[in-house]
Amino acid sequence: MAASGNGRNMSTDSNKVDEPLKVEEAETVNVPPPLTEKLLVLGGNGFVGSHVCREALDHGLSVASLSRSGRSSIRESWANNVIWHQGNLLLPESLKEALSGVTAVISCVGGFGSNSQMYKINGTANLNAIRAAAEQGVKRFVYISATDFGLANYLLRGYYEGKRAAETELLTKFPYSGVILRPGFIYGTRSVGSMKIPLGVIGSPLEMVLQYAKPLNQLPLVGPLFTSPVNVTAVAKVAVRAATDPVFPPGIIDVHGIQRYSQQHKSK
Repeated sequence: MAASGNGRNMSTDSNKVDEPLKVEEAETVNVPPPLTEKLLVLGGNGFVGSHVCREALDHGLSVASLSRSGRSSIRESWANNVIWHQGNLLLPESLKEALSGVTAVISCVGGFGSNSQMYKINGTANLNAIRAAAEQGVKRFVYISATDFGLANYLLRGYYEGKRAAETELLTKFPYSGVILRPGFIYGTRSVGSMKIPLGVIGSPLEMVLQYAKPLNQLPLVGPLFTSPVNVTAVAKVAVRAATDPVFPPGIIDVHGIQRYSQQHKSK
């Protein structure tokens, strides 16, 4: 076989030009992210955080968690694959070791109490985490916040003021790679040790009904109370996708956006 000047193969036993090789277009497939991607879940032993950890492990990520209690009490095999750090986000120095080698952070930190306590838990703790992650050079940061509930915003002032302060800081420190999820009531299976508590008994039917009742959200004062609940699995899927997909749009994702993105994710 000899090569012609134009780079196509010529047959030596006949003067016919061989047909050029046909290259078929490669099929796009979902491949797990490289193990060099390390995700830190803040509050990974909580209800939402534990689902986020499990979802991330299912995607082949290296997963670490930071919380005040350290290792989770969940007695499931996946928990053995998480690196559990004990620390307090109100003491920023406790974040340094946990942030080592981390490429993305998902914060599930939040809680209730007095107004001052709620601001510290939902605001100050997350502000410290966002600033530390930015200083450490973390690529992406996802914050699981909360939707507005109208009158409840006033009754739980510290809770919502803390959440909004954290959101503002995130969009400042991570303008192109910060994602805020604003779910309403999150339902699903909560694991407590070896027990499983099915919170979906109430949440699932409500979600089905309220998905088709969007106009009720516009009612004065009580409208936000008709916000559709969302399954914790959907929140975890979207959070992990937002933390690992470089083209996931930054900014605020509301309840309907979470439902939409989780359905897109399932179809892939």
